[in-house]
Amino acid sequence: MNRKSFFTASIIFTALVALSIWSGLVWAHFHGGVSSHHLLADEKLPALSNWWGALILPLLTWFLLYRIRENTFREEGHSSLLRPLYGFIGAVLFGGLISVLFTLGENDLAGNAMLLLFVAALVYPVYRPECLLGFVLSMSYVFGPVLPALIGILVGGIALVLYALVRPAGQYVAAKLALVISFSNARHKD
Repeated sequence: MNRKSFFTASIIFTALVALSIWSGLVWAHFHGGVSSHHLLADEKLPALSNWWGALILPLLTWFLLYRIRENTFREEGHSSLLRPLYGFIGAVLFGGLISVLFTLGENDLAGNAMLLLFVAALVYPVYRPECLLGFVLSMSYVFGPVLPALIGILVGGIALVLYALVRPAGQYVAAKLALVISFSNARHKD
């Protein structure tokens, strides 16, 4: 796939996301009303209407697909979309797991699973746009599109810091410790 065909696929995918959210909102409007979701599922906190998803989800999808295109096709020609595809699928599966756990009433388990993202961020760049897109799309049906987008952006920012700063610092410390240990072992053998 090249840049131009990915652009065409992005238009189609964004249109499908828009059609999906808009048709779901229209259906909900005529069948009991469009629901709202409280921040952190706490009724003391403000509720966000799913109507915001009609704007947020297509715009976020378009922007993230643009970022994926720019990251993948830095140079002209054909590039592999396997890495973004694997990141997207992994995020869809992870977001689906969180959604299923929450739907089953396993809120503590869902929260603990979210903490696994921070561990994963130390070995894989879960802050990338394909991961955010998969996470938001997979959780939108259960949580509405606004909350997953907000949470995904927040978690993505933390994951970026973990991957770009904490991970290299940990690798540096581990390398220095290994050097000290090997030096110490060498001295004791002499």
